[in-house]
Amino acid sequence: MRALPARSRCRPKALYGLRLALLALALAIMLVAGPNAPAQVADSPGLELPVHRIPNIGNAAEFYFSPDGKRIIGDAKREGDDDYHVHTLNLDGTDIRRINDRGSDACSFYFPDGKRIIWTSTRDHPELPKGSYSDPTNYPRGAELYTSNPDGSDVRRLTNNNVYDAEVSVSPDGRWILFGRQTNGKMDLWRMRPDGSEPFQITHFEGWEPGGAFYLPDSRTIIFRAWKTADQGKPGHLPMSIFTVKDDGSELRRITHDEGTNWSPYPAPDGHHFVFVKVLPPNNYEIYLGDLNGPEQVRLTYNDAFDGFPSISPDGRLLLFTSSRDTRPGERFLTLYLMDISSLNLGKPGGNGPPR
Repeated sequence: MRALPARSRCRPKALYGLRLALLALALAIMLVAGPNAPAQVADSPGLELPVHRIPNIGNAAEFYFSPDGKRIIGDAKREGDDDYHVHTLNLDGTDIRRINDRGSDACSFYFPDGKRIIWTSTRDHPELPKGSYSDPTNYPRGAELYTSNPDGSDVRRLTNNNVYDAEVSVSPDGRWILFGRQTNGKMDLWRMRPDGSEPFQITHFEGWEPGGAFYLPDSRTIIFRAWKTADQGKPGHLPMSIFTVKDDGSELRRITHDEGTNWSPYPAPDGHHFVFVKVLPPNNYEIYLGDLNGPEQVRLTYNDAFDGFPSISPDGRLLLFTSSRDTRPGERFLTLYLMDISSLNLGKPGGNGPPR
């Protein structure tokens, strides 16, 4: 799991049909207008594009789309599960399949051809302390990376050590596995081939803890979040910033510059927009749309509950996210939602792409 901060649990606000339509129009106008459009043009409390809950999956964390956009993969703890495990399912909540049933699982992702999946698990290290995927001072040291067929067969272990290997994804061209590795309490980004060969440390980011990384469509540029090591453990929300870097470690660039929490980035198919999470006072996790070519940020979710772990479908039409909306007060429960973002036109490559 990609470093989940503290969560809030509140009831949702109402949605208004006419104002919803106006929001969609305002967002579309801003994206067409480009870098000269005013930031936060869509900030009107209570507005969201159409959202619906994915049924049946139950308690779920971060999920990502299959290459054809028809299925999703991620971590869930369903009835009868002893811990969180990797599951796949259709977008309508049918055909739920558990991939692994041993240890504790975390991040997972599809290979771009859809024929294999990759996932994190402690399944082979029952002798090690369980740790916590949400606590960077206590990450599971026995978290290893595995690939398998989408039905969970033909499991192949790629890493073999007692450190934390997780936060995994795959480059769009299928040539590289991207992941985070924590050694001696320090986190950095790594890449390796799909068979586990040619491991290469991408970042040597002194004073910062990078993670939660994904390749942009060019299969060279990586977007990730990082926090300052010195801020770790301080009271309040952990400040985080979003960065990009080439997968050879060059051209490190900071994207967000405020002192707040900017977390969980995920790239859009168009090559220069991305979704991410901001923590608004006092404890409100909301999803925003950012642009690598300018400072503009557009708020997409409006709910006092936790909204996080956003990802975008390959065609750019759907936003998948995890939320505690619709949860009873005091109940600790996250599940999956889809937002129709087709009006944002994020699916087609265009513009200048990521800065070089």
